[in-house]
Amino acid sequence: MTTRAQGVGFRSERGPILMALMLSTGLVAIDSTIVATAVPSIVRDVGGFESFPWLFSAYLLAQAVSVPIYGKLSDMVGRKPIILAGIGLFLLGSILCGIAWSMPALIAFRALQGLGAGAVLPVSITIAGDIYSVEERAKVQGYLASVWAVSSVVGPSLGGIFSSLGIWRGIFLVNVPLCLLAGWMLLRTLHENVERAKHRVDYAGAALLAGSLTLLILGALQGGQAWEWDSPAGIGVFAVGAALLVLFLLVERRAAEPVLPTWVVSRRLLGTTALVSFGVGAVMIGLTSYVPTFLEGALSTSPLIAGLALAALTLGWPISASQAGRLYLRIGFKPTALIGIAVTVAGLLVLALTSATPNVALIATSCFVVGLGLGLVATPTLIAAQSSVEWNERGVVTSTNMFARSIGSALGVAVFGAIANSVYATTAGGTGDAPAVVAASGAVFLAALAAGLLTVAAVLAMPAVKANAGKQAAGKPADAEPVASGVEDGKER
Repeated sequence: MTTRAQGVGFRSERGPILMALMLSTGLVAIDSTIVATAVPSIVRDVGGFESFPWLFSAYLLAQAVSVPIYGKLSDMVGRKPIILAGIGLFLLGSILCGIAWSMPALIAFRALQGLGAGAVLPVSITIAGDIYSVEERAKVQGYLASVWAVSSVVGPSLGGIFSSLGIWRGIFLVNVPLCLLAGWMLLRTLHENVERAKHRVDYAGAALLAGSLTLLILGALQGGQAWEWDSPAGIGVFAVGAALLVLFLLVERRAAEPVLPTWVVSRRLLGTTALVSFGVGAVMIGLTSYVPTFLEGALSTSPLIAGLALAALTLGWPISASQAGRLYLRIGFKPTALIGIAVTVAGLLVLALTSATPNVALIATSCFVVGLGLGLVATPTLIAAQSSVEWNERGVVTSTNMFARSIGSALGVAVFGAIANSVYATTAGGTGDAPAVVAASGAVFLAALAAGLLTVAAVLAMPAVKANAGKQAAGKPADAEPVASGVEDGKER
């Protein structure tokens, strides 16, 4: 277990670890926003315009399918070797992307980056869960969420600068010093005492899980674009993915140390918080994908202004996340999440109702409100899940929660894209016409509102668990105290 110390912030004994975790998170956060602005420059240099969407799909696929595997490994061998391996893969992928000679090569190297990101983000959050008490975690989540807020502005700005200077390769090579610094800081400051035991690695389960999820997410991402939904390829990819998933479940029932234990979804608290995370991912991708397109297409705003309007979303999140601890310590995890999802739905409702009369200030305000709500949803539900398990289960629980968010984003991309394309197909002006953009974006915002309402149901289904900051000791899960709901330490009796 990682040694605990008092205090939260950069000046505390754990401050250097917090800074290392923020820097590690920043690698993934900046990468998620910096590439999009450089796509035109990349295509002009290496070609492959028809393939450039795979720059994002390959990264997303690799990240999503590897998250549960890294989570299990971190519980088996410790957090430090896994996050360092993730940073190493991200570093190697970044260097190779920076010297890529063709679009296929760049896509392959982006997948390598995604494999690194699949370890960095969930293990960073897991480490924070290890070294901070339940009372402190919300503040720490605020620190980590602030990285995304800064990255939402820094990423597009850096991408635009590198592109305008004709050096798009810099968007990948800028990761090199950041990776080296993050790895060095973690090597120096993070110390673990992991009980060494002989483990039986579930290779078959890991391979089946990766294969099934790759095919299912691939079908969701490419359906209606690379092939028709009802085509042999569209049906076949889902059929084979589903068959591999069934095989995975059968293998996991007999595995000595399953990569994704069935209890992760069978416990009510863990299952419902994963569903909440799924909804958060869908809402986030709906706004991040279509707000800039909406403003640029409907109002002809510059990419910078559109990006700043969207940045309001990631500015609201850390503000509320940093204050969530005060709420859930007083009223419990579930009521805090209910307040958050109510705020989120209110922001989405305003966004959907006013989409016919676009206004930059109103869109930015709505995004800010949604961000405030999501910070009060994502933080307490994640901490509730983490607090209900032992140290040697926390990695897989955290990664499952993050994996659910990735799947929500992947399916959200597919559903929202299909909705937008159907609107464009029935509009005379097509994708280049402002009224068509308004109509399509409005339909997507309504779908995001529906996703928010479904997330309300997931929050309502959560067991009522309240936080108990005073009970936790190092490595023990006594962060959750049962209330009148038949729940003990976050687990059902």
